[in-house]
Amino acid sequence: MSAQEHEEAAARHHRDAPIKLMLVTVSDSRTPETDQGGDRLQALALGAGHLIQIRQLVPDDPDLIRKSIALGVDDPSIQAILLTGGTGISPRDGTVEVVRSMIAVELEGYGERLRAISVESIGIAGLLSRACAGVIRRTDGSGVLIFSMPGSVNAVETATSELVLPLIKHAAWEVGRP
Repeated sequence: MSAQEHEEAAARHHRDAPIKLMLVTVSDSRTPETDQGGDRLQALALGAGHLIQIRQLVPDDPDLIRKSIALGVDDPSIQAILLTGGTGISPRDGTVEVVRSMIAVELEGYGERLRAISVESIGIAGLLSRACAGVIRRTDGSGVLIFSMPGSVNAVETATSELVLPLIKHAAWEVGRP
C-alpha cells in the first residue's frame, strides 16, 4: 500500500471519529493560569476536531513525567499523548529522556523536521530543542502515539500545526491496526 493509500485509509477510518488525546505540560514555572503553550495546544487540537480526554501540568521531575505518561498509556481511550516543555538542555529538562525510555518505536523524522523548521524560524538556537516522538506499546500490544515539543507558544504552534495535526490520523490508524 502506498503512502497516499495509507493516508486515504486513515482519513476514511477517522473521518467521523476524532483522535482522543492526553495533553501534558511539563514545567516547574507554569501554572494552569499561565500555561499559554498548553492552552494553545488545546485550542489547536480542539480546532482540528480532536477530543481532550486528559490535561495535566507536571513539574520537571522524571518520576512525575513517567507517571503522567503511564496514566495516558493505561487509559485505552487515549490514542496520543502530546507533551509540551522539558525538551531543552537545562539541567531540569528531562522530558525527552523519559519519553525515549518508554517508547518502542521512535519517529526520528519528527524531531529532525521540527528542529529544521525551528532553525529557519528562530535561527541556530532551534537546534537546542530535543523534541521527539514515537509509539509506546501497551500490555495488549496496541500502541499509543507520543509527541514531545518545546513549551513556548511559538514552538507549540509550529509543532502542532505543521507536524502533529497533519500526521496524527494516519499515525493513529497505523498503531491502532491489528
